[in-house]
Amino acid sequence: MKSRMMSLISLNFNNLNADSKLTRMSQRRKFIKQSLMGSALFIPGVSTIAEAKAPSLFKGEKPLILSTWNHGLPANAAAVEKLKTGGSIIDAVETGVKDTELDLSNLSVGLQGLPDREGITTLDASIMSGDGSCGAVAFVRQVKHPISLARVVMEKTPHVMIVGEGARQLAISEGFPIEKEELSPKAKEAYEKWKITSQYKPIINIENHDTIGMIGMDAKGNMAGSCTTSGLSYKMHGRVGDSPIIGAGLFVDNEVGAATATGLGESIIRICGSFLIVELMRQGRTPQEACEEAVKRLIAKNSKNIKDIQAGFLAMNKDGEVGAYSVHPGFNFAQATLQKNGMIDSGSHFK
Repeated sequence: MKSRMMSLISLNFNNLNADSKLTRMSQRRKFIKQSLMGSALFIPGVSTIAEAKAPSLFKGEKPLILSTWNHGLPANAAAVEKLKTGGSIIDAVETGVKDTELDLSNLSVGLQGLPDREGITTLDASIMSGDGSCGAVAFVRQVKHPISLARVVMEKTPHVMIVGEGARQLAISEGFPIEKEELSPKAKEAYEKWKITSQYKPIINIENHDTIGMIGMDAKGNMAGSCTTSGLSYKMHGRVGDSPIIGAGLFVDNEVGAATATGLGESIIRICGSFLIVELMRQGRTPQEACEEAVKRLIAKNSKNIKDIQAGFLAMNKDGEVGAYSVHPGFNFAQATLQKNGMIDSGSHFK
C-alpha cells in the first residue's frame, strides 16, 4: 500500500513538472516576442533587449557572455571580440573586465576607483574556470590589472588567493608594471569632499555600481567567470569584500552553471551567495529561481539594516538560461552573444 502511494505521488510530481515546463516554454515565447517588439531604449550599435522581470526566460545562444551594470556593455564587446579571434572562454572573461579596469570614468573598478579612508586605492579580483581552477588577489596596490594577477595565481602558483604586499611582489616577479600611487582626478576630488565630514557610512544602495562581475560560456559549453573591483569607497584600510572570494562574489561549475554578485560585499559573504546559487541550480532551480532565493536569504541575514543594502546576483545555467535579481530596484546587466549585446533590468525584492 505504501509503495503504491509513493508511486502515485511520484506520478503526480512528474505531471506537475511537465505542466510547469510547458508553462515556462509558453512564457519564454511570450517574453521573446515582447522583447523584440517592446524595446524602449536604444543604444547606437547595440541590440537592446527590453526589460524583463524574469530574464531566465531568455535562452541565450552559445557563446553567451553576461556582466553586471552598464559598464558591462563595452566589457561584453571586448570579451566577444576575444572569442571571435580564437581566445578561450577564460581569455574572454579576463579581457572583458580588463576593459573596465582601464575605464577612467569608472570610480568603482581599477586604480582610478575611489580610495579607502586613508586615501589609498586598493583592488580585489577573482577568476574561475568551470573545471574548478581559480585564483584571486585582494588588497592589492599599484597594479593596473588585478584580474590578470588573479589569473597568474590560478595558473602559476599552488594557491587560490594572495593578498596585500605578497600580491604586489608576485606582480613584480611576473613583470607587471607597478603604477605610481596617486588618486585619479575624479577620485581625488571626491575624496577631498568626503574628508570634510569623514563619515563612514557604507550605504551601497546609493552608490551601487561597485563591481564588474562577468560570467561566460563558449560554443562547447565551457564556462568561466571574473570579478574585479576597487571595493567600497572610504572603507577601512585593509577591508576586503566579496569580489575576490570564490563562492561569494563568483562561482563557476561546468556541470551546472555560473553566478556572480555585486553590492555590499559583507552581505554577500554571509550567505556564500554565488556558490549558493550554483548549488540551487544543481538541485533543479532555474537561474532566476536561484537568484531570487539567494536574495531572500541575504535579506534574512541582514534584516536590521536591509533598507541601506543593495546586492544583486547574476547567473546562467548550462542551457544558457539567465537569471538576475536584487534587493532593491536599480540593478541591471549586459547580455551578449556573437551578434547581440544589450542591457536588461533585473527584478528586485523591494519595489
